[in-house]
Amino acid sequence: MKMDRKNRQRILMINAFLVALLFGLVSLNKEVLRPLLDHNPFAGILTGSFPNFIAVYIISLALVNAVVTKKPKYERLIAYISSLLVFAILTIEEFIPLWGASTQYDPFDILASGLGCLLAILTFELIILKRKNKCHSDKYRDSDESIT
Repeated sequence: MKMDRKNRQRILMINAFLVALLFGLVSLNKEVLRPLLDHNPFAGILTGSFPNFIAVYIISLALVNAVVTKKPKYERLIAYISSLLVFAILTIEEFIPLWGASTQYDPFDILASGLGCLLAILTFELIILKRKNKCHSDKYRDSDESIT
C-alpha cells in the first residue's frame, strides 16, 4: 500500500514537471525563438513545428512515466500504443482543428509529431534497457559478493 502511494506521488511529481516543461518550452519558442528566427525559412519551419514535436514527446513521456513506474504486464505495448495515440490525436487535430491549436494544415507539423512520438518510444526503450542493465549488474554484483 505504501509503495503504491509512493509510486503515485512519483508519477504525479514527474508529470507536473513535464507539464511545466511543456508550457515553458512552448512559451520560449513562441515568445523568443520564433520572433528571433522567423526571417530564416528553415528556422521558421523548425520553430513553427516545435510545439507539435514537444507536445507529442512530453505528453507521451507523461504516459510512459506511469508505465515505467507501475511496470504493468504489457508495458511495452502500452507505452507504444499510448505514444501512437498521442501522435494520432495531434495528426487528426492538424486536419480538423479541434482545440484551436492548429489554424491551418501543415505537413511539417505532422512530421514533427511523428518525430516526437518516435523519440518518446526510443526514450522508453532506453529506460527499459537501463533498468535491465542495472538489474543484471545488481545480480552479477550479488553473485560475485557471495563467492568471496
